[in-house]
Amino acid sequence: MSEFLGVNKITKEKKEKIREIIERLHKGESPERVKEEFKQVVAELKPAEIAILEGELIKEGLPTEEVHRLCDTHLLVFKESLERNRPSLPQWHPLYILMEEHRMMVELGEKIVSKVKEIKNKVSFSDALNEIGDLKSMVEQVVNSENHYLREENVLFPYLEKHGVKEPPKIMWMDHDQIRKQKKNFKEYLDNFDESVGFEDFIKEIDAYSIGLLELMGNHFYKENNILFPTGLRVIEKNEWSTIRKEFDNIGYCCYNPVTFEGAADEEQKSKVDGEVVFPTGSLTLEELQSIFNTLPVDITFVDRNDKVKFFSESEKRIFIRTDAIIGREVQNCHPTKSVHIVEKILEDFKEGKRDSADFWIWFGERYVYIRYFAVRNKKGDYIGTIEITQDITDIKNIEGERRIYDEE
Repeated sequence: MSEFLGVNKITKEKKEKIREIIERLHKGESPERVKEEFKQVVAELKPAEIAILEGELIKEGLPTEEVHRLCDTHLLVFKESLERNRPSLPQWHPLYILMEEHRMMVELGEKIVSKVKEIKNKVSFSDALNEIGDLKSMVEQVVNSENHYLREENVLFPYLEKHGVKEPPKIMWMDHDQIRKQKKNFKEYLDNFDESVGFEDFIKEIDAYSIGLLELMGNHFYKENNILFPTGLRVIEKNEWSTIRKEFDNIGYCCYNPVTFEGAADEEQKSKVDGEVVFPTGSLTLEELQSIFNTLPVDITFVDRNDKVKFFSESEKRIFIRTDAIIGREVQNCHPTKSVHIVEKILEDFKEGKRDSADFWIWFGERYVYIRYFAVRNKKGDYIGTIEITQDITDIKNIEGERRIYDEE
């Protein structure tokens, strides 16, 4: 996947031609007029290489705001590519949805840049009050597009990796983080700016934020539409796309509500593997399942709908003793007489749907113990049992501040 890595040689001639185009834009020539020349210059360059080229021009002394004049021209080329190279897909298809969102987000980015241009024509903050309000609303929409990226990271990327496409998703994820940072900083600036900064400085900041955001999205969407998605169509099996769509539906959408795909559930194919417990979200061997329960830093006990103990985990440092003898025993008989009425009340409220949880915390010797009961219900909402989760929180209560570095000791 060298397409993502900027491996072509950026010649001095290309760089000088880009510089010339920037100067013409600076003198007032329209982006539409220089578009064809720009396309010829960057025809053999990947989006990442264009970014490298622009970065080199800035390092060589060309002001950032001058390089940003390429934005409109660059975007015209991107938009043509986004539409021209779009594969023919049914509207329910996950990639169709992602590309449609790309188109809408680019349009929103354009509107943001246009709104900033409107603000530039104002003379003061009070004169631009309505336009600044509109800009905040638009940037908020960009911020609220987060589940677009979450669907890619948590559904599409894992499927690509499953089929051997490992590096491109990593690079795309880095792009996502850059976009996240830009839109977060943009929003924070608009939410917190002080008019004492001066109107001209304010315009300069929002101009840089808007153009930078549009460039980041345009470059990223170009790479995905032209490289990542066609790769996905080649390697991901046809019957997997319906499962991907179902997972997309679970996460939700940002820019529009795509057409429903009724076949998503029916077409979902999950092969059962001998010796494994199969769940809707994966499968585990009995050994893996047992080890997971026993590794969790909590003690778990499950009581079925008939109030009989059916399961308990065997964590190494279990707080309350459990033995095989309690399996099948009525849970009321597992508690001292003085507290049975509490147990019965919890179960009664759970069964009647009055409550879904009950919490207690006690001192057990020198340890502080958190005991939680949860009603367990099936997809129909029917009560099928109660789970008890017990945790030693003595040390947890003492946690302060943050730890972000892995401690190897």
